[in-house]
Amino acid sequence: MDGKMNREQAFELLKEYTKKENLIKHALAVEAAMRKYAEIFGENPDEWGIVGLLHDFDYEMFPDQHPYRGAEILKERGVSDEWIQAILGHADYTGVKRETNLARTLFAVDELTGFIVAVALVRPSKKIEDVSVKSVKKKMKDKAFAAAVSRDDIVKGAEEIGVPLDEHIGNVLEAMKSIAPELGL
Repeated sequence: MDGKMNREQAFELLKEYTKKENLIKHALAVEAAMRKYAEIFGENPDEWGIVGLLHDFDYEMFPDQHPYRGAEILKERGVSDEWIQAILGHADYTGVKRETNLARTLFAVDELTGFIVAVALVRPSKKIEDVSVKSVKKKMKDKAFAAAVSRDDIVKGAEEIGVPLDEHIGNVLEAMKSIAPELGL
C-alpha cells in the first residue's frame, strides 16, 4: 500500500469500528467539510475527505484510548504518517502539534460540524438549510447551548487555518448542506 486508502476502504473501516448512527453522521459531516477546504486550499479532496471520515473511527470502541488506538490501527494498515499525525493532532490533549494544513483544518472543522448539527436540531424544521452563519454565531454566545462544544476550539481552529470566523462557519455550513440527506438534516 502507498500509505493511502480509498474512500470505500475508509468507510468500511469506519463502519467496522463505529455502530452509532450519530457518530457515522459526524464522520460524514467532517468528511464534507474537509473536502470543501481541500478545494479552497488547492489540496486533494479525496484524501482530505478520507482523513475527515476516519478521524474518530476508534472513538466508540476505544473512548479512553482515542485517537491513539485509531492511530495504531491505521499504522498497521499502512496509512501515511501525514494522515495519522493529522488525526492525532485533532485532539489537543495528545500534545501532537498541527504542522500541516491537513492537520489544522481537521481540528478547525471537527467541533464546528457538531455545533452546526446542534443548531440545526433546535430549528423548528430540524433542517440544516434553515441554519445561517448568523444563527450559529448567536448560539455560540449562549454558553448553556451545546455546552460540551468548545467555542474556544472553534475560534482557534479558524485562526489556525487563517480564515475569518464568519467565513469559516459559512464554508462548513455550505459543505454540510451539500450532504444534508446523508446527515438526516
